[in-house]
Amino acid sequence: MDAMLQLFDDLIAAPGPSGYEGAVREVMRRYLEPISEIEIDYLGSIIAHRTGNPDGPRVALAAHLDEIGLLVTRITDDGFLKFQPLGGWWDHVLLGMRVEVIGRNGPIIGVIGAKPPHILSNDERSRLVDKKTMYIDIGATSRDEVVAWGVRPGDPVVPVGPLTPMRNPDLLMAKAIDNRVGCAIVVETLRRLVGVTHPNIVFGVGNVQEEVGLRGAATTTYTIQPDIGIAIDTAIAGDTPGVGPDDAMSRLGQGPALLLIDGSLIAHATLRHLVIDVAAEEGIPLQFDLMPGGGTDGGRMHIFGKGVPTVVIGPPARYIHSASAIVHRRDIEQTVQLLLALIQRLNSETVRQIRQGM
Repeated sequence: MDAMLQLFDDLIAAPGPSGYEGAVREVMRRYLEPISEIEIDYLGSIIAHRTGNPDGPRVALAAHLDEIGLLVTRITDDGFLKFQPLGGWWDHVLLGMRVEVIGRNGPIIGVIGAKPPHILSNDERSRLVDKKTMYIDIGATSRDEVVAWGVRPGDPVVPVGPLTPMRNPDLLMAKAIDNRVGCAIVVETLRRLVGVTHPNIVFGVGNVQEEVGLRGAATTTYTIQPDIGIAIDTAIAGDTPGVGPDDAMSRLGQGPALLLIDGSLIAHATLRHLVIDVAAEEGIPLQFDLMPGGGTDGGRMHIFGKGVPTVVIGPPARYIHSASAIVHRRDIEQTVQLLLALIQRLNSETVRQIRQGM
């Protein structure tokens, strides 16, 4: 396994739903400590920085640590676990999914169940199974047995979905690609800045609790006070049956995507132009994305203080918010290349022009 793939694998393997990102943060810390200065804020987000020009602009590259997951809310008398979603699950993908319950004695394997279709009425069979009727089966026979195994209400739950190269080895399938791929890109970008001069201070950020309200981005942006914000997150791949170009525009293997608009951010116009121009100059293919129904950490970054020019860039992914998303290795690599090229151009004069040219 090459270094980039090993980094990605380590990040995917770490359980880290919203509010419980500690294991993922420790993976990022392990990779970043040898190459940068590290700070952990009081919500648990990690901030690393590398100084090129100490008097240059402050450029924040922010991904989020958390994956969507579940929270144990109640243990039934028969030893089943009721749960609350952490983040935006679509009920279709939950039923039958293998999960790990992260109890105080370590992870316990389980499966999400509900009444089988064979005993449902015709009306019940015609409707989507509501997550409120689902439960997690960890093989216990009583509440006391569950407690003895170290599981309590409030414990987090994550899907089982290890990083798996597909028959086409450039395609990687896993849980938590949203947004461990962004975390990997942040680490790799800082790693490639070692020994390289650049006209700014670059901050690599792993934010907590993005999936439940962009919360970590609020505290890390306050801490960094950036001049430029770049959120790194997944784009919605539109190269699957039933999805048209007006629904989602990017395709796997065709380069990173620049988010034009989402529910929390309109890409800063002048910074958007710079990204497009730099990609063209470097020969990096650039796609576009829109996501009117969602948001990213950029939604919090851009409204800090007097305002922070912000864009969102990242590789397209299929089937995000499931246990089996798919991303293309070339898109990851080209996202890193684009960020490194942007960093070299974000000097004091360019940032001044970006601020004035909105």
